[in-house]
Amino acid sequence: MLDKTMEELSLNNWQPLSTLLYDGWVLRFANGYTKRANSIQPILYSTLELEQKIDACEKIYAEKNLRTTFKITPFIQPENLDDILKERAYSLVDYTSVQTIALDTISEPALHRVRIDEKINREWLDCFCQLNNVEEKNKDTMMQMLSNIVTQKCFISLYYNEEVIACGLGVIEREYIGLYDIVTDSQYRNQGFAEQLILHLLKWGKDKGAKYSYLAVLLNNESALRLYSKIGFSEVYRYWYRVKENK
Repeated sequence: MLDKTMEELSLNNWQPLSTLLYDGWVLRFANGYTKRANSIQPILYSTLELEQKIDACEKIYAEKNLRTTFKITPFIQPENLDDILKERAYSLVDYTSVQTIALDTISEPALHRVRIDEKINREWLDCFCQLNNVEEKNKDTMMQMLSNIVTQKCFISLYYNEEVIACGLGVIEREYIGLYDIVTDSQYRNQGFAEQLILHLLKWGKDKGAKYSYLAVLLNNESALRLYSKIGFSEVYRYWYRVKENK
């Protein structure tokens, strides 16, 4: 039976700048940087009249110049929310697989050079933003978001020919290490570097007491799906977003 553990962990470990708890729904805001940090997480019991509640959420997000975005998981409250949003012309985007692995099954990483920092720093952030084409205007927001993570975290950089060619973030909570922001320089993809980065992250998590890992991967990212399957990750459930453009 599925439980909400992964959703709770992802809420904790990808922090927005602010949140609003509204009748069991968690509304998140981070200046528009990433859907996860700027969406409604309807995972707690809902009591208000649904249509009026959605109207109120749309108004709140419109006032912040953000698209109203709902994250739709197997745990949504009420259970018919996705159907209601579809009727209200919300688009379905970013169909995503949540996957896990037990760390007692992982392979040891090879001797690629990596740097691991347990606090966010500008060097890691600059490298990540360059590799992932993050706009300059979002850098300060991202720095604040990552600084807001209160659980144990790891910022990892993988080097090749003295240059950072891959970055990632690991966050430990409740014996799980969550993997976020895994990115490799486009010139070095499909050469095994991302696999080594992930294995180093998993080893770090295991050494810190984690027993499991989880991640989320878009279902249209075939190369990432192949990589995670090779490492040993397997799917536990899927989610997607419902998005409505502001008028």
